[in-house]
Amino acid sequence: MQLITVHIPEAYLEGLDSLVSERVYPNRSEAIRVAVRDMLKTELTVFLKAANRE
Repeated sequence: MQLITVHIPEAYLEGLDSLVSERVYPNRSEAIRVAVRDMLKTELTVFLKAANRE
């Protein structure tokens, strides 16, 4: 894995910290990895379907 730096709003961090404190995720990094993975699955599926229609 590669290390990246991102800037996110304080409200997002509060949400991440809530998920971590409730033990939904073990840490912020894992919560962010899951969010990015899920977003990519959704966005790439939509993108590929649109590309196939052209």
